[in-house]
Amino acid sequence: MRSILIKALVVLAVLLVVLVGAIAWAQFSNSSDLPSDATAGKDPTLVDPDPQWIPSVSLPKTIGWAEGEKPVAAKGLSVSRFADKLDHPRTMITLPNGDVLVAETNAPAASKPGGITGAVMTWMMDRVGAGAPSPDKIVLLRDEDGDGKAEQRFDFRTADMHSPSGMAYGNGKLYIANHDAVLEFSFEAGATKLEGAPKKLMDLPPAGNHWMRNLLLSEDGLHLYVAVGSATNIADNGMEEEAGRAAIWEIDTDTGHRRQFAAGMRNPNGMAWNPSTEEMWATVQERDMLGPDLVPDYFTNVPVGVQYGWPWIYWKNVYDDRVSWPMQYGMGDYTRKPEYAMGAHTAVLGMVFSNGGNIMGSQFANGAFIARHGSWNRRPAVGYDVVFIPFDANGNPKDAKPVRVLTGFLDKEGSTHGRPTWVSWDKTGALLVSDDTAGVIWRVMAPGAKPSKAIKRVETDHLEPQTDLKDPTQLTPEALLGGMMDN
Repeated sequence: MRSILIKALVVLAVLLVVLVGAIAWAQFSNSSDLPSDATAGKDPTLVDPDPQWIPSVSLPKTIGWAEGEKPVAAKGLSVSRFADKLDHPRTMITLPNGDVLVAETNAPAASKPGGITGAVMTWMMDRVGAGAPSPDKIVLLRDEDGDGKAEQRFDFRTADMHSPSGMAYGNGKLYIANHDAVLEFSFEAGATKLEGAPKKLMDLPPAGNHWMRNLLLSEDGLHLYVAVGSATNIADNGMEEEAGRAAIWEIDTDTGHRRQFAAGMRNPNGMAWNPSTEEMWATVQERDMLGPDLVPDYFTNVPVGVQYGWPWIYWKNVYDDRVSWPMQYGMGDYTRKPEYAMGAHTAVLGMVFSNGGNIMGSQFANGAFIARHGSWNRRPAVGYDVVFIPFDANGNPKDAKPVRVLTGFLDKEGSTHGRPTWVSWDKTGALLVSDDTAGVIWRVMAPGAKPSKAIKRVETDHLEPQTDLKDPTQLTPEALLGGMMDN
């Protein structure tokens, strides 16, 4: 009996040493010497992969904002509180009458694993201020007098809400995405409460590591787009668990028919229409545990049918050797390269484009504003800011690094006041930024700025149709080459 007890104590001691070593490795090893901007821009640095069994961890403790404290706005801009004392506000949309809907939400309980892994994850989420149960509520904020502060607040909807995130409005319909379904409500802007039973448009793969489901409505209101993130980092539990995920779906709002619009996007989040080209753009969070400088999150256009490679490929042609699941034959030939890197592990979320009527100043008149929620597995920590990506007149990102618009979320001691999550325009043209762990909506604008002009749409000529088609198998080589030269 004594020998059994001694052996048990030895095993326990070994396990304790291993656990302490793992925690020490996660907390103090494998830091990056590269600045975050090295992995951002149109031509990011792609270092050699350094696969990790134990991720490096940097978890800035959330301390909130004291009365009178606020983030640091870029030169020429000011920041103030639009609303505070909210319960984990994440996504937002502004309705045509200027009312702002805010989703008070968090991960569903089903997304958290059990056992030791679940306990560690719960500890990590609690430390960064994201471990509380989901409030499952939509709140309406109203700035009646236009002074830049929401003096009215209404509980807009709690029934049928299950970790809600994406919202879209058009043609008298309000669309809300729970983690497991897309719902449609009849609604006219101006009401302060969402009444009536919803119509379910689509069931969604539930929960998972990436549980948010953002929405984007086409300008004519005929199609609704749904971003669905992956369940795991790199299909860790097999491709069957990832069915319908890591993708953007298109729903016909009249018939409910749907198709997969884009694939291979590990965790797509913010989506918006590029005002120059009218094409969809999206922010995407890339994979973890390849080292502190891989893989850059990205911001890119989303043509129909596009494939961005997850889980097998990243950045067009780099294969992830950790993934053993069979890949579709030839997929590497048509995997697309992202347009713009946002920095490794910055955790890109909400995004809006500049357009007519914004009061951010001329330096921010054409481009995109993106919230970077901040890293958990990189040392030093990166993100925790709102940045601007300047665009050219043709609707493409310029060859420049992200411009910091709102910083100061991280303090000098390594704690964080909050985490920028989502962005939207208020009715005056100021930029609203949700700060989920601090419970604040910030308002950013350029004092004295005139409303910006609308972005001009790019107009291009289409290829002329062929009027004299011939069977190429019946042409001589000279005629075939001549026809090619003519075109």
